[in-house]
Amino acid sequence: MENVLRPLIVVGGSVVLTLVIGWATDLLLRKADGRHQDKPLWGLLRRARVPYQLVLCAALLRGSYDQAELLQEHRVGIGRTLTLVLIGSAAWLVIRIAGAVVETSYTRYASARAHRDPARVRRVRTQVELIMRVVSAVVIVVAAASMLLTFPAMRAAGASLLASAGLLGIVAGVAAQSTLSNMFAGLQIAFGDMVRIGDTVVVNGEWGTVEEITLTFLTVRTWDERRITMPVSYFTSNPFENWSRGTPQMTGTVYFHLDHCAPMDAMREKLRDILRECPAWDGRAYNLVVTDTTPTTMQVRALVTAKDADDIWTVRVVVREQMLRWLSEHHPYALPRVNTAGAVPAPGRSHDGTPHPAFNKSPSGRG
Repeated sequence: MENVLRPLIVVGGSVVLTLVIGWATDLLLRKADGRHQDKPLWGLLRRARVPYQLVLCAALLRGSYDQAELLQEHRVGIGRTLTLVLIGSAAWLVIRIAGAVVETSYTRYASARAHRDPARVRRVRTQVELIMRVVSAVVIVVAAASMLLTFPAMRAAGASLLASAGLLGIVAGVAAQSTLSNMFAGLQIAFGDMVRIGDTVVVNGEWGTVEEITLTFLTVRTWDERRITMPVSYFTSNPFENWSRGTPQMTGTVYFHLDHCAPMDAMREKLRDILRECPAWDGRAYNLVVTDTTPTTMQVRALVTAKDADDIWTVRVVVREQMLRWLSEHHPYALPRVNTAGAVPAPGRSHDGTPHPAFNKSPSGRG
């Protein structure tokens, strides 16, 4: 009877104690989150309850397994498995806790500076995400190394591995040259403030917004919802346009090809009225000037401003549409026209090309 109750008490007690402690901890975090709704830390820490319970359960079973006297012939293998689970779940828990702390710090910083310095907020967001990726990679590598060191064969091979580390480092450096260059480029982008998450960029003629930056690649979401993925080293070795660099405010132009008699003064007044009714216009500046002429038309440029790239696109299309509609309704003569006229016949010829009778008479009046 004791051989049955002992394992049941040890294993079952560890599982029940894990569930009780996990439930109590989650209850305390939920109450703290309710009392401090302005701080997302407690709510984010609740996401770590699964690795937290795994750590508790693995630690309790690892410490009490010898007293269970269960499957003694497999005691070493089961103990090593519990150790591996404990190391893996502890690494998972550390990553979740670090992510919660970093996300809370960034949220507090962003809420305080979002309106005053949005460019700085995007820069910090880029740096925070890359730092979290580095921290996660370091924790995973340390956890994997700790798991390997639990095997005696791996500890015995440690000396030979260290002896050959120089040669392996050279080989790995040559083999992973592009990967390492991308990683260093990612760190350079994050801390050099070249491009940030949320920036509006033009790359290879494609206009879009930076959606994700990792240590190796960068994703740009285009205006038509496509994603362009490219190595981060591209941005450190090739020129590109960053419309959000410095200040996101932008100036846009709208061109019209009109007849020479277009009413310029009336068009300036209409442009002013259109912009006053357009919410995307930031009110900084506007003008309307003639920039070029041809024998049949003249080129008119409308200049408008907006607070960012999205709004400048909206202002441009609104001005173009409403101005053309107003011209077609009130000043149709201002739109370019193709002038056509009947061909003038050559002297001595009629319109159909035959000789004109008046030019075929002799001086005496006879044919």
